[in-house]
Amino acid sequence: MSRIVHLSDLHFGKDRPDLLEPLLDAVNRLSADMVAISGDLTQRARATEFASARRFIDRVEAPVLCVPGNHDVPIHRPLTRFFLPWRYFKKFIARDLTPVHEGHDYTVIGVNTVDPLSWQTGRMSDRRIRKACRALEDVDDHKARILVAHHPLNHPQETKKRPIPGADRALNKLLACGADLVLSGHLHTWHVGEFARGEEGGAAVQLHAGTSLSSRLRGEPNDFNLIDISPDCFEISRIAYADETKTFETTETRHFDRVSQTVQPATD
Repeated sequence: MSRIVHLSDLHFGKDRPDLLEPLLDAVNRLSADMVAISGDLTQRARATEFASARRFIDRVEAPVLCVPGNHDVPIHRPLTRFFLPWRYFKKFIARDLTPVHEGHDYTVIGVNTVDPLSWQTGRMSDRRIRKACRALEDVDDHKARILVAHHPLNHPQETKKRPIPGADRALNKLLACGADLVLSGHLHTWHVGEFARGEEGGAAVQLHAGTSLSSRLRGEPNDFNLIDISPDCFEISRIAYADETKTFETTETRHFDRVSQTVQPATD
């Protein structure tokens, strides 16, 4: 069995400093095989914010895979935004915007959904879909195929943010290419639903993390996800910050049967 921690929307520059040590302590205590961060490491894509994110990553006691979020592009510096949008992300975080991490029973594939010209909604072009599909199809059959993207490809009904243009089409293509689990952030709300089933075949769990460190909350506590992978199951736990204890604690766990593609009831 493998274990993955999923963080999102750290927003250094608009983070809660009092949560930094509790978050690192909680993540490192879980002894994960890897940590995936689904974008928005910074608030305004400043060098100082990326440097803070880098220091955080360096203290994580597991391999870390990151994809950019829309806040990692300098929205208030137009020339840099259009001509060097990934300058500081590549300098401080990773040169590869679509990284791949191989585990013994899983492969995590990063997808870049950020578009400097469409800052809020993002973009999933045909080229990006084809690249993700090639990576999915290269994964050994016995491994879980996990995608990490900042923007969700399926929004909960209660959200007010606009989805990526063509999100349904992109999701159908990625499901047909074999995605089993899709991790995302952006909304600052936690959500996991039933298996999403593609029109061209395939099915996957879509898991949205809230925000792990930001002070910009949406009526929910800061949180992150823990994913335990076995051949027949994804066990997904939400781990949220409790003001009373000043620690991150498991609030619920759900079991997703990968064989029958059904969800067992949540446990506290």
